[in-house]
Amino acid sequence: MTPEKIALSHWDWFVVMLYALGMLLVGHYFSRRNKCADDYMLGGRSMTSWRVGLSLFATLFSAVSYLSMPGEMVKNGPMYWTMLAALPFVYLIVAIFFIPYIMKLQISSAYELLEKRLGRKNRLLASILFLLMRFVWMSVIIYMCATKVIVPIMGWSENTALWVSVAMGVVTIIYTSAGGLRGVVLTDVVQTFILFGGSIFAIALIARQLGGFSAIIPDQWPDHWADWVFFDTHARISFLTVFIAIFGWHVCTAGSDQMAIQRYLATRNTREARRMYLSSLLSNIAVFFLLALLGLAILAFYDKNPAALPPGRTLIESADLLFPRFIVIGLPAGFSGLVLSGLLAAAMSSLSSGINSSCLVIIKDFILPYRQQECSETAEVRLGKIISAAIGIVIVLLSLVIGNIRGNLLELTYKTINLLVAPLFVPFFMAMFIRRAQSTAVFIGTIVGVLAAAAISFSQELLNLTISFLWIIPGSFLAGALSSWLLSLIPFFLKNHRKADGRTHHSKIQTKFDKK
Repeated sequence: MTPEKIALSHWDWFVVMLYALGMLLVGHYFSRRNKCADDYMLGGRSMTSWRVGLSLFATLFSAVSYLSMPGEMVKNGPMYWTMLAALPFVYLIVAIFFIPYIMKLQISSAYELLEKRLGRKNRLLASILFLLMRFVWMSVIIYMCATKVIVPIMGWSENTALWVSVAMGVVTIIYTSAGGLRGVVLTDVVQTFILFGGSIFAIALIARQLGGFSAIIPDQWPDHWADWVFFDTHARISFLTVFIAIFGWHVCTAGSDQMAIQRYLATRNTREARRMYLSSLLSNIAVFFLLALLGLAILAFYDKNPAALPPGRTLIESADLLFPRFIVIGLPAGFSGLVLSGLLAAAMSSLSSGINSSCLVIIKDFILPYRQQECSETAEVRLGKIISAAIGIVIVLLSLVIGNIRGNLLELTYKTINLLVAPLFVPFFMAMFIRRAQSTAVFIGTIVGVLAAAAISFSQELLNLTISFLWIIPGSFLAGALSSWLLSLIPFFLKNHRKADGRTHHSKIQTKFDKK
C-alpha cells in the first residue's frame, strides 16, 4: 500500500478546530459557576463520583500513555501488560487505608496533612517535589505532542514544534483558568469517550481492511518481541518487576499526589471517593486492553503495508510514530481529525489538571500561610488565574529540553515523570503508618529517596550500570522509607539510653546510701 493521504483534509481540520472551540466554551460556561475558591479548586466538594473517576483516569492516563503503549506492543510485545495483575491489590490498599484517612481531614492541599503530623518543613519539601514532578510531566506531554505527533504527521519543520507547544499551552491556560476543576472534569470525561471511541474505530477499520479480527493476531511470536520472564533484575521488563513497579506507582500516586487527592476531596464522602477510584481503575483496565489490541492491529497493518512506513525507517525504529502516522494515512477524512482531537484533548486535559493542581499547591502551601492579611475568595481565584499563566509559560520552555533524554516514549516517561513519585510518597507513608516517625528523620529520608531515584534512573550515565527503569519506584521508596525509619529510631534509642543511665546513676546513689 502506498498512502495517498499524507496530510489532514479540510474536514479533519474542521473537526480539530471545532473540538478546540468546544473546550474553550466549556471553560467559559463554568467560569460563571465558580463562586468561591472551593468551587474553583475542588468543584464545591460535591461532584459525581463516576465523572471524577473518569477525570482521574484521563488525567493520569495522558497522551504519553496513549501513544507509548501501542508503540511498546509493536516494539517489545505484551510483557508490559502483565502489570494489570497489580490493579486489584492497588484498589484494596487505597480504598481501605488511604481514602478514609484523607477524607476525614478538612484539607484542600494534600500537603497540609504532612504539616499536621511532621511539621512545616516536610510539607514544603513535599510540595516542592510535587511541583517539580508535575512540571516535568506536563513538559513531557507538550514535547511529545509537538515533536512526536503534530510535526511528524504534518511534515512540518522541527522549528515549528515551538509554536505548536505555545499554541497548546495558550489554549489550555485559557479554559483551565476560566473553568476551574468543574471545567477540567467535564473535558476529561469527553476526552475519555473520545479515547475509547478512537481506539475501537481504528482497531475495527484495520481488522476490516485485513480481512477479519483474526488477522491482527500474530501467527507466531515475532523475533523482536521480548520473551516471557517471571523475574530478572537485568531484564528490561519481567513480570515481577512490572507488577511491583505498577503497584508502587498507583499506590504512591493515590497516597501523595495532589491531582489524585484533590479528586477524593471533590466528592461528597468516603463511600463516593471509593466509587470514584474504582471507576478510575476499571477505565485503566479497559483502555489498556484496547491499546494492546491497537498495538497488535498497528503491527499487522504495517507488516502487510510496508510502503506505509515512514521513509527510510524500519518498523521497529519507528514504533512510537506508527499510530500517529496511521491516524493520517489510514483513517477516512473527518475521522482522522476526530482521533487527533482526542489525542490533543488527552494532552491538554492532563495539562489542565496539572495546572489546576499546581495552582492549588502554590496558593495553599506557599502563599496563603505567609500572608499577613486574609485573602478574599475573589482574590484567591484571581491569583490562581495569574499563576496558571505563569505555569504555562514555564512548562512550554521546559519542554524544549526534555527531548535530550534517551529512550523510547515508555522509558522517557519513567525516567522523567516517575522520578519523584516514590520519594513524594515517603513522608505520607511515614505520617500515616509509622507512629514514631520524626520530622527531621523523614525530611532526610525523603531526600535519600530522591537521590536513589536519580541513581537508578540514570544508572548507565552515572554508574555505568544497566538497571531496568521499572526499579525506579520500588528502589527509591525502599531507600527513602528505610532511611526515615532508621533515623527516627535514633531519638527513641537515645531517650531509652538516657533513662537507663538515669536508673543506673540512681541505683549507685541508693547503694551508697544503703551502705551508710
